[in-house]
This record gives sequence, structure tokens and C-alpha cells, in this order.
Amino acid sequence: MIMNVRTMAHDFTTSLELDTPPIALAPCDRAPAGVTPFEGSVPSACTFWRRAETAVFYATAAQHFGCPIGALVMGFALPAPVEGELKRLVGLMVEGGYLKEREPARIPALPVKSAGVVYGPLAQFPIDPAFVVLWLTPRQGMLLAEASGTTYWTHGSDAGLLGRPACAALPVAATRSAATVSFGCTGMRTFTEVADDRLLAVIPGREAPAVATALTGTLEANRMMQAFYESRKA
Repeated sequence: MIMNVRTMAHDFTTSLELDTPPIALAPCDRAPAGVTPFEGSVPSACTFWRRAETAVFYATAAQHFGCPIGALVMGFALPAPVEGELKRLVGLMVEGGYLKEREPARIPALPVKSAGVVYGPLAQFPIDPAFVVLWLTPRQGMLLAEASGTTYWTHGSDAGLLGRPACAALPVAATRSAATVSFGCTGMRTFTEVADDRLLAVIPGREAPAVATALTGTLEANRMMQAFYESRKA
């Protein structure tokens, strides 16, 4: 059954006061009926996230190969030339001190190897999303973390912020089954041109409806505490 993506998009947008639309993505082996194949090429996997703000489309695995690390993280089977380029890129990162030598082998990847990915605005997404992606300010990230429960002390906090590569937030969110926030990486900020004051947030699709609903209570609790703090401040 298709989730009520329009309601979810509305809840995320209004509760968090987003100024960019939530987007969704779902790995799959073929374009769903009515979904337009992506035309052209992009320099990074995360570039698709910004394109998805305005249109629903299907991008093949090969269309991700311009970004070998992104293609690896997305779980695509890499042909030999792309594997070679990946090794050269990782070598450059290690040599330049961007990655430590033991890091590349530990970069997470989605476990299912699909033939492509559907991208698009969450409000228009034609199938159940595997992930919801948001651009957030630190305050918005705080509210999302509270609504998703990742800051609860009752079970120990697992809210560690991620970094490079930014797309690793997808498999980490899938493994945690929880909203995951990332500082992003230089590549993400270069290719997406997202504002410097924004963080990347990824919510597993199955968790997204509950998180969107929980935001109402989170906002009310924060309003209560802010009123208390303002009176104490005065």
C-alpha cells in the first residue's frame, strides 16, 4: 500500500518550516509506470537529490557512475572501469589526508544491488519511499532528532553526526532504522550547492510517517520549554 506521501511532505514542511521540499528515493530495477527516465549525466550521486526537488524520475545505475564513491554507497554493482576509477579516487583521498588508510574499507553501502533509483519530491512520490531526504538548519535537526527518538537517554543516545561521504547517511539510516543527520562533505556541498548552514538528514521510509506525526508533540514540548526558559531569562 502506498504511504500518504502528500500528508508526510506537508507535516515535515510545516512542522520544521522547511524552505526546500522534502525529497524521496527508492532503489528499484525498473522505472515504475508513468515515471520518466532521467536524461543526461550528473557529476555526483547527491546531485540527483537537488534535481528531485522539482521532478520525479528514474536514474539507472550507470548514470551514477560519474561518482564512484556514491555508486558504491548506493550498492550498485560496479564494472571494472568504475572500480578502477574508485581505487584512484580513494588513493587520492588517502594520499591527500582526506581519508585515513583504514577508512575506505569501512564506508557503508546499501546491501541490495538494484538497477537504478527513483527520485522525486516526497509529495509526488509514486511508490513507497525507501528514504526521505531533508536539508535542515541545526535547530530543525534538533527537532527532527527529538521527534525520531534518537536523543532519548532511556536507551542510550545514538545520535552521532556523520561526515564524508554524505551519501553514507543512507545505508547508516537503513542499518539504524532511524533518522540520521550528517554534516555532509565537500563533494556534497560543491555539487548540490546547498547552503553552508544546512545539514543533511535521511529518514528511512518505513520510519518517516511516525516521525512526521511525532513532530507535532515535539514542537509543543519545545514551545513549553522555551516559554519557561524565556521567563527564567527575563
